[in-house]
Amino acid sequence: STEVTSGHEQERNAMESRSRATDEKADGWRSNGIVWRNVILMALLHIGAVYSLLVIPRAKPLTWVWSYVCFIVTALGVTAGVHRLWSHRSYRAKLPLRVFLAAANSMAFQNDIYEWARDHRVHHKFSETDADPHNATRGFFFAHIGWLFVRKHCDVIEKGKKLDVTDLLADPVVQFQRKYYKTTVLIMCFLVPTVVPWYFWGETLWNSYFLASILRYTVSLNVTWLVNSAAHMYGNRPYDQNISPRENRWVTFGAIGEGFHNFHHTFPFDYSTSEFGPRFNPTTCFIDLMCWMSLASNRKKASVEIIQARKLRTGDGSYGAVNTRQEK
Repeated sequence: STEVTSGHEQERNAMESRSRATDEKADGWRSNGIVWRNVILMALLHIGAVYSLLVIPRAKPLTWVWSYVCFIVTALGVTAGVHRLWSHRSYRAKLPLRVFLAAANSMAFQNDIYEWARDHRVHHKFSETDADPHNATRGFFFAHIGWLFVRKHCDVIEKGKKLDVTDLLADPVVQFQRKYYKTTVLIMCFLVPTVVPWYFWGETLWNSYFLASILRYTVSLNVTWLVNSAAHMYGNRPYDQNISPRENRWVTFGAIGEGFHNFHHTFPFDYSTSEFGPRFNPTTCFIDLMCWMSLASNRKKASVEIIQARKLRTGDGSYGAVNTRQEK
């Protein structure tokens, strides 16, 4: 209805105003387009992560396990959550699952769901152009982390304003997480990972903080960034050799299934982001499990016929014409 549309437009304008206010606060840290605040914070984070490697031998084995569990939850908040669910709507999730994925996304601390999904839709629609937030044609460093060190290109902002994001505005979980994002990040990204080992098995807060928070966070960031950099530059292109994204097995392993990037950009609606179904794809296994538990449904899949036809028409021939996807 007109009233609902008007309400969504007002909420969108409010969200954009909050984003501009955040940008204005950062102006004092910017010089010649460089966001020095981000440069300094990321440098300190990575220095902390290097130091964390020295902490590993002093920590208890349960803390190592907990840190990995936090990494998996963090990754799912990005892969199954803000990427496959909210950015691409490749499946549906009931409220309990959406709440879990929103909390996991706050643990990932990679911008709130609304902003991440909006910018990712711009990335797909205008890939490898100035409107792409992490345009890989500007080099590996820019696509990996450099895009966070400079102002967004004006095309990114302008194209983002024209996208349809009414589905994000209509989701109360997305709205709640954006409203209380800083609080949820403090709790999920830093407090919970640090306090649990200290409280339950007597780990020192120092060890907990550097392993389950700093090292885990830094590794998860870089694994996600590799999808933007390495998976856009290195690998084969069996589905469409005319686009930059590639199939990269190393990124697939680190990003729990997100390295089948040539397939994903060719069939962005597919919930598995791969023709191989759950194989080599823990995120797909998780979504399948959620469907089995009746917490998710309506998984979208590219058909065998469509995939095979596309490989024959635009692929580089590296996978042949046989589709090995497991049908459910």
